[in-house]
Amino acid sequence: MELFGGLMVIFWIIGFSLTVIWFILPFVIFSIKGRVDETLSRLEAIEKRIASVEKQLQKRTSD
Repeated sequence: MELFGGLMVIFWIIGFSLTVIWFILPFVIFSIKGRVDETLSRLEAIEKRIASVEKQLQKRTSD
């Protein structure tokens, strides 16, 4: 009977751990998604600035 009780405790600990992970994981994923979106928008702005600098340099070298 002690074996059954020990197994139930182990299953309870595993279940509780999985439940905690199940509740925390969506917040982690959405946090990462927000950071990725912010980084992508910054990268697009930097790319536009670099493109304008390239155009200015091409104009100066062609003159």
